Parts: sequence; C-alpha cells; structure tokens
Amino acid sequence: MTQPPSAPAAARGPAAAPARPAVPGQVSRAAAGAAPPPARGAWAVGREVLREAATTEPGRLRILGAVLALLVLALGTIAGLEAADRATSAEDVVGRSQPLSADAAAIYRSLADADSTAAAGFLAGTLEPAESRARYDRDLATASRLLVKAAANTAGSDESAREITALNELLPRYAGLMERARAANRQGLPLGGAYLRYANQEMTTRLLPAAERLYAAETARLHRDDDEARAWPYLALGAGALALGVLVWAQRREYRRTNRVFSRGLLAASAASVLVLLWLAGAHTVARTELGSARTEGQQSLQLLNEARISSLKARANENLTQVARGAVLTEDGKNDKYEAEYATGMAALTDALARATRLADDEAGRAPLTEATARASEWRERHAAARELGEAGDYQAALDRIIGPKGAREPKDSAGWSFDQVDAALERALAHEQEQFTDSARGAVDALTGLPLGAAALGALGALGAVLGINRRLSEYR
Repeated sequence: MTQPPSAPAAARGPAAAPARPAVPGQVSRAAAGAAPPPARGAWAVGREVLREAATTEPGRLRILGAVLALLVLALGTIAGLEAADRATSAEDVVGRSQPLSADAAAIYRSLADADSTAAAGFLAGTLEPAESRARYDRDLATASRLLVKAAANTAGSDESAREITALNELLPRYAGLMERARAANRQGLPLGGAYLRYANQEMTTRLLPAAERLYAAETARLHRDDDEARAWPYLALGAGALALGVLVWAQRREYRRTNRVFSRGLLAASAASVLVLLWLAGAHTVARTELGSARTEGQQSLQLLNEARISSLKARANENLTQVARGAVLTEDGKNDKYEAEYATGMAALTDALARATRLADDEAGRAPLTEATARASEWRERHAAARELGEAGDYQAALDRIIGPKGAREPKDSAGWSFDQVDAALERALAHEQEQFTDSARGAVDALTGLPLGAAALGALGALGAVLGINRRLSEYR
C-alpha cells in the first residue's frame, strides 16, 4: 500500500534555528545573571593560610619559630625599656632630686643665718661690724642665687614653683625692712628695734615657712625618684619567664620527635634569655642595695643634719632677739618672753636631731663632727643661761657680752655666739661627709644599671636570631 507523501516543511511548523557558535571571551547571559562568589577579607585569607599551615609539620615549625623569635625579642625590648627607666630615675636622684633638696635646705639656712646675723649686728651697736654686714649680704646673695637655680630646675612641680615665686617676692621686702632698721639704729632711734622685730616676724612667719615647704616638696620628689629607681622590673621578669618556658617546651618537643638532645639555635636563644634575666636581676639587686644604703646612711642623715642646722639657726636668731626686745614681746599667754621660749624650743630640737644623727653615723668621720657639735651645743646652752641670769639681774652689757662677745675681742671664745659658730661649722662638716657618702652610693646604683638597656636589647635580638636559625635548621630537613 502506497504511503502518502510527507507534509511539506512549512506544514510541519518552523524549523529550529541552528545554534550560533560561541564567541570566544563572550559571557553567556545565564552566566552573567549568576551571583558572584562572596569576596573574602585579608583576615579570613590569612586565617585559612594559617589553618592549612598548621596541618603540616613544616607549617607548625614556621609558626613556632615566629612565636619564639617574638617572645625573645619582646624580652630584650621590655628589659631594655624598664632598665632605661630605672637608670633615668637613678640618675635623677644623683643629678637632680638630691641636689635640689640640698639647695632648698641651703636656701632655708641662708635666710635663717641672714636673720640671725642681722640681729647680732644690731646688738653690736649703732655701727654694725663689717664682717657681720658682709655675712648678711653673702647669705642673701646665696639665697637669691639658689632660688634662680631652683626655678630653672623645678619644671613640672607646681608646688615648688609656687614657693619659689613667693620667696622671690618676699625677700626684697625683708631686705627693705632690715635697711630701715639699720638706718634707724645708726641714728640711735628706738624705732630700729621695732623694724628689726617686724623684719624677723616676716622672716619667721612667711619666708622661712615658704623655704621649709620648698624643702619638703623637693625632698618628696627625691623620695619618688628613689622609689621609681628601686622598683623591680616585674614586666620584664614575667616576659623572661614566659620566653624561657616556651623555649624549654619547644626543645622538649623537638627531642621527642627527633631524639636530638640539643638544637644549637634554640640553645643560643635560651642562653641569651637567661643572660638577660640574670643581668636584669643582678643589676637591679645591686642598684636597690646601693640606693637603700644611700637612703639609710646618707639621705636620712642629711635630713637630720639639715633639721639640726635649721634648729640651731632659729635658736641663735631668737637668742639675739631676746637681747633686742628685753622682754617686750611675750608669748600668747602673756607669761613668758616669746623669744626666750622659742630659743628653748630650737635648742631642744637641735639636741634631738644631733642624737638621732649620731646613732645613724656609721664611721668615725661621720661621728666626730657630731660629737663636737653636741659638746658645743651644751656649752652654748650653759653660756646662754649665764647671760640670761645677768640680764635678769639688770647687767645688760655683761649679758650682751656673753651673747655676742665683748667689743674689740677678735676671738670671743667665751661667748654664746662663738659656741653657735662652732656648732654650725661642725654640722657643715658632717653634712659634707654624708653628702659624699650619699653621692657615692647613689652613683653605684647608676653604674650598676649602665649598659643594661642596650645589652638587653642586643641579647634579645641575638636570641631571636638564634630561635629562627634553630627552627630553619629543622625545616631544611623537609626540603
């Protein structure tokens, strides 16, 4: 049976268009419409790299080498910084804090001595002795010079700056009052005594308290610098303990994996870390010991000797004013002579300070001037008592001769003034000796810390290099 002819192509529907060949480099629409993969940050990429590295032994060794190098390098850096900080504080103790404290005490001493000398010159009569005037001028010049020096070196201390400003304002006022007192005294006017007492009041109620506060502020700064220099470098010691612990663990790990007892690089890193710690601990032990000796044998003695000298100057000024006022100025209760009572207080403070300073003296060179000062202070007290008896009996001139010495005598060795001068000279010798001891001990602390900052940093760098070389030696076996 004959098949019917097939339908024409048009009857069967449109024929499928042949696919076009893809153009090279052209992205299809379907592909262009797909969402791009999310971008990863550098932190995520780095974390993945570390994760992949940690799964292989070479990768773990690289990480371990980097950690060890960083730990040893951190030890050297921290030890160097802390050592530099302690060395700077120790140098401040020697070159700044203690000299400023000593200068503040010298300012107080110069002001008190000027006041005492002016009163003694006033007692000598209408014509003040040339040596008395020269000593007074020298005291004021010393105080002015030391105030300028202190102002230039007390940056950052508001309390000290405030007291220095007050002293610079009050000192010319005091000098002006003393000149008025001298002018009136030369004319034989009783007003001179009033001006003298007013000047003394300015000195004792304003100038000397300001100088005492300046001394206290500078002494407090000395104590702060001393405490900072003596502080243990706990951060560096902790970093050293951590670095050594990780180094020991790393070497034990290598021994268990390879049966090799030593790794030269890691052993060098461990040795460098141990050297840093030993040097750090040893230097700070020596520095603390030297600064402790400077504090107990020098600083405390200096403080007591300054107290003794200040007390003797106060007592001498009040002794002279006792003769000037002749009982005209009474204590607040109106029962006793004000200047005599303050003289007794000053002598009691002098005796106590001398006794404590003698107990602290640790050698004959330090004890000898204190023994002499104690003997002369006792002699001074006896001569003052004799002068007091003569004054109460009405023999003013005899009492005055016992206080300042008879006129025309070149060396009035039987006067209270001569005894005071001997006490002051002995205290000056004792101060010089204790100052030398303090400086020697504090300088020993500075010397102990010298070279440690650079040495610790260098050893830390060498130790880090040793750790890297030790790990690289192990890594070379995997290549």
